[in-house]
Amino acid sequence: MRAFVLVPLLTLASFAAPTPTGDASVVTKTSGLVAFWTFGEEPTTPRLSQGTKDKHPLTTVGPDIPRAEGGSYSGYSAHFLGQHYLEIPYARTGDLNIAGPNARVSVFAVVRMDELKRGATIAGMWSEGKGAFDDTGTRQYAMLLNMPTYGGPGQLTPHISGLGGHSRRADGSALPWCADYAANRTRLPMGAWITLAFTYDGRWIKAYYNGVLEVREVDAKQDKRDDPYFTKEGPDGGHRGINPYFYDKGIFAYDPAKHATTKPGGGANFTVGARYAVGSMLGEALKARLAGLAVFDRALTDEEVARLHRSAGLK
Repeated sequence: MRAFVLVPLLTLASFAAPTPTGDASVVTKTSGLVAFWTFGEEPTTPRLSQGTKDKHPLTTVGPDIPRAEGGSYSGYSAHFLGQHYLEIPYARTGDLNIAGPNARVSVFAVVRMDELKRGATIAGMWSEGKGAFDDTGTRQYAMLLNMPTYGGPGQLTPHISGLGGHSRRADGSALPWCADYAANRTRLPMGAWITLAFTYDGRWIKAYYNGVLEVREVDAKQDKRDDPYFTKEGPDGGHRGINPYFYDKGIFAYDPAKHATTKPGGGANFTVGARYAVGSMLGEALKARLAGLAVFDRALTDEEVARLHRSAGLK
């Protein structure tokens, strides 16, 4: 006589996607939205922008980026392991190519850091070249992390460049790197979901942690911002500060005719999880999960950034 084994029936709920913790409509209804990725796609599928006229497909460079369960807007997140990144080639960046003397930009991200032993990139159009005093870079805007050279160890350090290369004093002399970034107060925690954001209104770069502008007074010596570039070229001949940070040179616009010789690598791609720095793309690659990433072509207000943070539904 044949024995029968009872097997529990699988319900439709067994195959249901994870439930998002947040409200994506808050992001898509915020004016000035250029791109918004929620990272719900399978690893082999381009990540597409949600709620925008251009889908801005992000394609993977390197091994597939795993999709992890748990995320604010799709129920999932992209898990960056330091060996890959996402990109859009410069020629296809479209309205992500925010540039010019009057350009404005904001970037918002929902992230859970795994490791931050070196600098890291969340996203932006930022190609640095081959190292100190190399001026071939085509930097524009970027959400970077952990930049201790000018007072940002373990912190959010959003960068803006109006020159593309390294920073230059008013007399034309060069600093070794691009030094134009804000730095928040709180050191980024590992293994916890947080939101990060920055805004640039043409004069001030502002860094936000969990929806709050963490105003930070500069300590010129400790923060390594005692060069005249910082101390005498800010508002009214004073200090540029650190958060907010004063920068009124706009955002670099690559011109293939003007820059063909000086910047032969061309305009910067839009990248997520890595950037070209010191001759390498993966030297400071991200080790973290991203559950949401949004770019706006204007400077959001403090309340708008706070609203985006609340929309992530973090515990």
